[in-house]
Amino acid sequence: MKPTTLSDLWQLKKEKRKFATITAYDASFAHIFAEQGINVMLIGDSLGMTMQGFNSTLPVTIEDIAYHTRCVRAGAPDAFLIADMPFMSYATPEQGCKNAAKLMRAGANMVKIEGGSWLCDTVKMLTERSVPVCIHLGLMPQSVNILGGYKVQGRDQSSANQLINDTLALKDSGMQMLLLECVPTELARQVTEKLTTIPVIGIGAGNATDAQILVMHDALGITAKPPKFAKDFLKETGNIRDAIRLYIEQVESGIYPDQAHSFN
Repeated sequence: MKPTTLSDLWQLKKEKRKFATITAYDASFAHIFAEQGINVMLIGDSLGMTMQGFNSTLPVTIEDIAYHTRCVRAGAPDAFLIADMPFMSYATPEQGCKNAAKLMRAGANMVKIEGGSWLCDTVKMLTERSVPVCIHLGLMPQSVNILGGYKVQGRDQSSANQLINDTLALKDSGMQMLLLECVPTELARQVTEKLTTIPVIGIGAGNATDAQILVMHDALGITAKPPKFAKDFLKETGNIRDAIRLYIEQVESGIYPDQAHSFN
């Protein structure tokens, strides 16, 4: 199997072909996901909640992410892997470079960081040093104490404009992928259209984005209290492999997420 590259994802964007992504934390599930056709996986700091049992992502360390990245790479050698930079691992551009190197050496193809235009210098420094960057905007779980909980973002005009302005500034700094979490569908559509060459992945952002991602535990009905945007594909199919295939099919066709799994 030919390794998936950033160029492949840019081509999907150009051809307006949607693609499915999912979080992965170990070799076994990574192998199953790749086997069913998921070529892009995120080693998310969500592992703090799904794997470690914490009530937020904040306790996760760079060593945790590096360990799980190595595990996922072993199970999916040809997948494009995005690795989360956890809380306070990129407080300065220099710190971001040092920690990003650990994740790239562990097998990541790209790192993901949460935040707006204050990250422009970090993005520029990372990309100049051959580290592709995915930016995470909208609901940013590492900012849960600032946001006052896990709430939909960008619902008023001011915050929507701020998100758009941050997106454009980060694009100019070298951002090569964007993840939008828990924003209204129309705002996600506007951002996706403005980024004519940069793939936009959505989670709780409607079906206008170029791709979708789900935490694997949400997609497989394991989460006790799943978010509104999650769908239990295992419940509909009865086995993991068929569940992942159904998820891919519904993302690629635009069936998922529907209005019930989106925000206005």
